[in-house]
Amino acid sequence: MQPIKPIDLPLLQPEKKPAPVDQAGQSFSTMITDLVANVEQQQEKADMAVQQLHAGNAKNLHETMIAMEEADISIRFMVQVRNKALEAYQEIMRMQV
Repeated sequence: MQPIKPIDLPLLQPEKKPAPVDQAGQSFSTMITDLVANVEQQQEKADMAVQQLHAGNAKNLHETMIAMEEADISIRFMVQVRNKALEAYQEIMRMQV
């Protein structure tokens, strides 16, 4: 039998310092900007698919319907994010200092 060797573990230390408030604000702003851009892209894709279907260029109705549903889901998600952000803002404004 061989004896069990001790395991050398590195000391646990924080990897990063917490982000300052302005950096956190920029990342939230970037996230919202990306979300809006993604929704806009989905809407344009759905509009293009419908136009191609009307022109007779689209071969598959299913792809058009899928593009339209993706656009619908993305806009619903964006509206829910907006509603949650608005609720959080209103809750913060109601806090007593």
